[in-house]
Amino acid sequence: MLSKSNISLLQSLQHKKFRREHGLFLVEGYKSVSEFIDSAYQIDTIYHTAAIAPKMLKLSQKMNFQEISSAIIEKISALKNPADVIAAVKLPQWPVLNYTTLNKKFSIVLDGIQDPGNMGTIIRTADWFGITDIICSEDCVEVYNPKVVQATMGSLSRINVHYVDLTQVLTGTKLPVYGALLDGANIYNTDFGTEGLLVMGNEGKGLSEKVKQLVTKAVTIPGRGNTESLNVAIATAIFCSEINRNKLK
Repeated sequence: MLSKSNISLLQSLQHKKFRREHGLFLVEGYKSVSEFIDSAYQIDTIYHTAAIAPKMLKLSQKMNFQEISSAIIEKISALKNPADVIAAVKLPQWPVLNYTTLNKKFSIVLDGIQDPGNMGTIIRTADWFGITDIICSEDCVEVYNPKVVQATMGSLSRINVHYVDLTQVLTGTKLPVYGALLDGANIYNTDFGTEGLLVMGNEGKGLSEKVKQLVTKAVTIPGRGNTESLNVAIATAIFCSEINRNKLK
């Protein structure tokens, strides 16, 4: 059984302040947990119910497993319908971003993304298209937020996420900077080449003025309807698909 203090600690990981204080975040669900086990992340403890104990035997036996009741799972889970397994994973210590590692590939740059669902979907999209680095402004939603982690469906385990001053990155690289802007060039007539930074803006405001000024190529997704703009996660997927198509020509 978990002590009251341990339950309280795990519950506190729903909040950014305590994730940083304890150096841990939660991953829920067998699939997601198994993907983090097979990644560079360090697992602190895997908590599971008796019902899923046989499946736990298929995972690495080097892990620290602890069987707990469904009632305790419900107390520490962030989900309305909790899974039978939750892992407490150690927050990574990302090294300072080395700009040279961004050469000869595409990376996604996020300016002020606030919605956890959008962030999680963007991470999952990046994983699908083989993009390994996402560079976030310091005011983006934290990727270890439980809603973000859940939305990535395990893809977070394979993506390097950096929180930085975007102006320093965009001025410190010679890579082309493609910005998603309504008044940009048609995406379907754009030659993206083989490397660059794809900059996506805030859900309501788009790119900030300071970032917009550092875009070297404004690009837009033309539409035929009456809505003002696309959801940023959907727009990111379209951009990634078009960049990938260009590379396959």
